[in-house]
Amino acid sequence: MNGRLLTVVLTKAGRTKIRYPAAQLADDGDRISVRAPWAAEGVRDFGFVRFEPGDVFVEHFWRTRWYAVKEVWSADGVLKGWYCDVTRPAVLRAGEVLVEDLDLDLWVSADGSRVLRLDEDEFAASGLAERDPEAAGRAVRALDALTDQARTPAGLAALLR
Repeated sequence: MNGRLLTVVLTKAGRTKIRYPAAQLADDGDRISVRAPWAAEGVRDFGFVRFEPGDVFVEHFWRTRWYAVKEVWSADGVLKGWYCDVTRPAVLRAGEVLVEDLDLDLWVSADGSRVLRLDEDEFAASGLAERDPEAAGRAVRALDALTDQARTPAGLAALLR
């Protein structure tokens, strides 16, 4: 762990959605892994999980894959699960991890009992399929691959080994 400070910049539809500091854990040339505290203000209750101050995210971004996988840990070190963003491949430039969110998401509970595909309606409404059909196809295939992986006995943890 080298602890180099990076800034994660998540964009959506050409606008910065959020930016936050993160400590780099690893970079193998393809996967960039960072650790960051919950970056939004207050509590975000999704109904199936709550993100709250004190939570820690260990986030994995790939330069060649169309998704990011975020391990979500409570303040007391209990794994809540994995939140996956379907994104364009990440770019590391000038101390920033640049990631474009493509609306599709996946939640997998820590015990693997809940695998929830999220925001498919937002993705359909985004117009990406019309603007960039190739990217839309890659996004859908990425969500399908993550869903399939989450339902295997090894689950998403296998992607992070």
